[in-house]
Amino acid sequence: MDFNFKSVEELYARLLPALKTKKNEMKTLKMLISEIDIWHYFCENVWNKKNGLTIGEMVDDILNTDSIDIYLKKGKPNENKDNRK
Repeated sequence: MDFNFKSVEELYARLLPALKTKKNEMKTLKMLISEIDIWHYFCENVWNKKNGLTIGEMVDDILNTDSIDIYLKKGKPNENKDNRK
């Protein structure tokens, strides 16, 4: 099955169940984080380095990435970004 998304919002909505699952896993570890923070972590630190991702690969990334890595980097800008204004 081939999925084509018309917007980032549509992709986010499709990945929301996996993001919620990761959020709940992290909550049990006393790491309070939102789904949107998890989303930003992956957009800025993982997926921007990959091409041709499938929805399955994205879900796999969300569910199998170490929670502490996400928690420690949340809110931190990607080192590769140009931070000049």
